[in-house]
Amino acid sequence: MEKQTTAILIGAGNRGMTAYGNYALRYPNKLNFIAVAEPITYRRDKFAKLHNIASERCYDSWEPLLQEAKFADVVFVCTQDQMHVEPTLNALEKGYDILLEKPMAHTLEGCYKIIEGVKKTGRILGVCHVLRYTAFFSTIKKTISEGSLGNIINISHRENVSWYHFAHSFVRGNWRNVNESSPMILAKCCHDLDLLYWMVEALPKRISSFGSLLHFKSINAPISSPDYCVEGCPIEDTCLYYAPRIYINIVPITQILEKSEIKKFKILANLRKKHQKILAVLSKPIKLLQSLRYWRDWPVEPLYSGLPEEASEDYSDETKMRILRTSPYGRCVYKCDNNVIDHQVVNIEFENNVTANLIVHGFSEREGRTLRIDGTKATLIGEFFDSGQKITIYNHFTGTSKEIFSEKLSIDYSGHGGGDFSLVDSFLETLTNPEKSQPLTNANETIESHLMAFAANKARVKNSVIEMNEFRMRLI
Repeated sequence: MEKQTTAILIGAGNRGMTAYGNYALRYPNKLNFIAVAEPITYRRDKFAKLHNIASERCYDSWEPLLQEAKFADVVFVCTQDQMHVEPTLNALEKGYDILLEKPMAHTLEGCYKIIEGVKKTGRILGVCHVLRYTAFFSTIKKTISEGSLGNIINISHRENVSWYHFAHSFVRGNWRNVNESSPMILAKCCHDLDLLYWMVEALPKRISSFGSLLHFKSINAPISSPDYCVEGCPIEDTCLYYAPRIYINIVPITQILEKSEIKKFKILANLRKKHQKILAVLSKPIKLLQSLRYWRDWPVEPLYSGLPEEASEDYSDETKMRILRTSPYGRCVYKCDNNVIDHQVVNIEFENNVTANLIVHGFSEREGRTLRIDGTKATLIGEFFDSGQKITIYNHFTGTSKEIFSEKLSIDYSGHGGGDFSLVDSFLETLTNPEKSQPLTNANETIESHLMAFAANKARVKNSVIEMNEFRMRLI
C-alpha cells in the first residue's frame, strides 16, 4: 500500500489550486492537503472545501502557520514570485520538505539563500520546472542521449506565448510589472532556459539578448478609448483584446478546441461560438456542457479574486460583465501599468561550443513551444502546443523523416502536457526512495536557468555580451 503524503499549501492561486490541488483530488491515496494559507478569502475557502480542511488549519498568511510545530510532511510554496524566499526558508527550518513553484526567487540573492537553506537543513526541495517531466521533452532528451541526432550543433527554441495569455498575465495580470514580480525572461522562460541547459549538458559560456516593450503601451491606444473596455470602447467589435471577448465569450478556449485534431472538440467549439441558446439548454443536464457555457477556469478564475462569497459562484455573463467594469482584467491593454517587455531573443554559447537561441514573444496564434535541434546526423523538429504535440526526426543520410512522438489534445490530463502530475509523482517518489536524495529539478540544478535569465536580462538592458564566468565570479 502506498504511503499517503500529508501536505500544506501556501498560496491557493492557479498553480496551487488547479495543478497540485487537482492532483490530490485525483490521487487522494498519494497526497492529502491538510492545511492552506491564502490571503484571498474566496480562494482559501474554496480550497478548504475541496480538500475537507478543518477551519483551524486555514490561515490568511504563512507566518502563523509556520509558527506552529510541524504537523505535515511537505509544504507546497505557490505564492507570487517575490514572496517565495521567506516562507521557503521558514518551512525548511521547521523540518518540512518543499515543492517550490518557479521561479525559485525573483533575485539571485534569494535563490542562493534557498540553496543555503537546503544545504543547512538537509531537507528535500524540488522546483517546479515541470517541462522536464513531460513525455514530450523526456522523449527529446532520450533521443539526444542515445545519439540519434549525432553531436548537437545548434538548438533554436521558441516560447510562443499566445496573444490572450500574454495580455492576461503580462499586461493586465500579476506579472505585468517587473517591480511587483520578475523580469519576463525569468518569470516565463526559466522553464525554457532550464530545458536548454538540460539538453545541451554544459554550462553557458556567454549570453547576449535583445528585446523591448513594443506594442502594449499608451501610444498605441485607440482614439477615445476608455480605461476599461466595457465603458464604451469605439473599437470593441474589432479589438483583439476586448475583455468580454476573452472572459465572457472565452475565445481563447474555443480557439484551442478548434485547433485540435479531435472532431468532438471542434463541434464543442462551434456550439459555444454559434449556438449558445442550444448550449444553455443542453448544459442543464450535461455537466461538461455547463462548464463550457459558464466557463470558470483559466483565464476567468482570476476575475473572482477578492469578491464576496455570495458572488464567487456566479459565473453568468451578466456577473462577469459587472466584474470587468472594475477588475484589472477589464482594463484597456494599452492603458495598464505594465512595463515588462513583450518580445525578447536570447543567444547562448555553451562551454561545449553548442549554440542556442531562445525567442519569446506574446503574439502567437496558439500557446506552446516549438524547437529545432540540428545535429551532425539528423534534425529534430518539435511542436508542443496546447492543441497537440508532435516530434519528427529528419535523417541526413537517408533523407527520410520519422515521427517519434504524437499526442492529441485531451481534457483528461494534467497541465503542461502532463508535466504537472508527473512532477508531483516524481517529487513524492523522492520522499520515499532512499536512492534519491534530491528531485531532478532541485535547487542546485535550477540555479543554472536562473543565472541565465538574470544574465540575459542584464545583457538586454546593458546592450552587452555577458561572459558567464565573470558574471558568476561577481556573485561570489
